[in-house]
Amino acid sequence: MESLSFLRINDQTISIESAVKYLQASGKLGQFIGDILRQYVIESEIHIRDDIEIGTAITEQAIIDFRLKNQLTDPQSFQEWLKTNNTDYSSFYTSVTFGYKLEKLKAVLTEPKLQEYFIERKIFLDRLVLSRIVVDNRELVDELHTQIEEGGSFEQLAKEYSLAEDRIVNGMMGIISRGSMPDILRAAIDVASPGELVGPIEIVGKDSPQGEGPYGLFRVEQFLPASLEDTQLKQALQNELFEKWLAEKIQNLTVKLQVS
Repeated sequence: MESLSFLRINDQTISIESAVKYLQASGKLGQFIGDILRQYVIESEIHIRDDIEIGTAITEQAIIDFRLKNQLTDPQSFQEWLKTNNTDYSSFYTSVTFGYKLEKLKAVLTEPKLQEYFIERKIFLDRLVLSRIVVDNRELVDELHTQIEEGGSFEQLAKEYSLAEDRIVNGMMGIISRGSMPDILRAAIDVASPGELVGPIEIVGKDSPQGEGPYGLFRVEQFLPASLEDTQLKQALQNELFEKWLAEKIQNLTVKLQVS
């Protein structure tokens, strides 16, 4: 039995069997099947649910907004755009509707778990701005600590003495994740106030002699606590939870490749 036609290139017909072989040879077959499984799971879930219906008015307004934004208000220019993008109005309408249903599906599936997931991830989501001075012996770090406490310039001392590359920007480390800091530093930072000097703290590393590392003085410039009020962060967490749900669904599928 002949394999069904899949694509036509010039005057040659490419069968489904040939297409699969091409994908296999290019190493893209797994990704291709993965994309199909992903879409299958999403559309199957949307089909069986009655809590993610989207009114026609929402889709129609979205299309109007899209046409205004892309200067496609003229019917002819819109038709030309559809043709250029290998689609028609019906398919475009379906695609826009699907996009809204997908976002609603994400919200419905993730909302019950979102608060718990946020708390679980909060240590890595909280950020702060730190400055530091890193030196290689305890005597020097104690001396620098005393100078700063007596009014010395943290920035000037960082530029002059720090071994870290950020000395060229006055020791400013920039924005870092609270969860990425060593436990001893995080514990000290958590009880500090912005502008307060923290340390000296020994920075233990595997390459340090006799287990002793360089020493650091730190200053908290600003705390940037995470919040679900942050729309962008909330969306990112919803996407993470949705991808976990999707991966579990796909993992439980029985998939067999059937090509003549």
